[in-house]
Amino acid sequence: MKNIFVKLFVLFFLLINQSIAEENIMILKLKDGDVKIELFPDVAPNHVKRIKELADSGKYDGVVFHRVIDGFMAQTGDVQFGNSSNDNFDLRRAGMGGSDLPDLGQEFSSLPHERGTLSMARAQDPNSANSQFFICFKPAPFLDRQYTVFGKVIEGMEHVDSIKRGDSNNNGAVDDPDKIISFKSL
Repeated sequence: MKNIFVKLFVLFFLLINQSIAEENIMILKLKDGDVKIELFPDVAPNHVKRIKELADSGKYDGVVFHRVIDGFMAQTGDVQFGNSSNDNFDLRRAGMGGSDLPDLGQEFSSLPHERGTLSMARAQDPNSANSQFFICFKPAPFLDRQYTVFGKVIEGMEHVDSIKRGDSNNNGAVDDPDKIISFKSL
């Protein structure tokens, strides 16, 4: 009897852990395939909450990668001016907007900006992150403890690698940019 109770307890624990783990997984659909992302709510709870809120309400669907610098990162997330399926879409202004939600206070951590790291974009004010984020192509240690890391690509980085690059002479601005097809919780 005791052995059955222990097995049931272990099974219950495994199921609960799996449920909690899946709650922090998101799927970013790109033109070349799906990218699986793990979020870090224990490191950046407010940023994770914001990303999930915007993603699960469809705000990121159709948003372009307006700034993509080879060997550095791909930036997206301007739901105000960067949504290609929205009446407010303006590629010249993409990267200048956010969402209608208030800016977030910084949640800097010791997590490094490695290949596949997702981090929030912001203005000069450390407490100005809103909806824009970027994915690192390569390590970028000069960003560590200055930008909020909130997740990491765990599958499909090859699809991030195939995002159209921008003009290196124009700070990575992209003509006819790739876009997020959808971004949702698992």
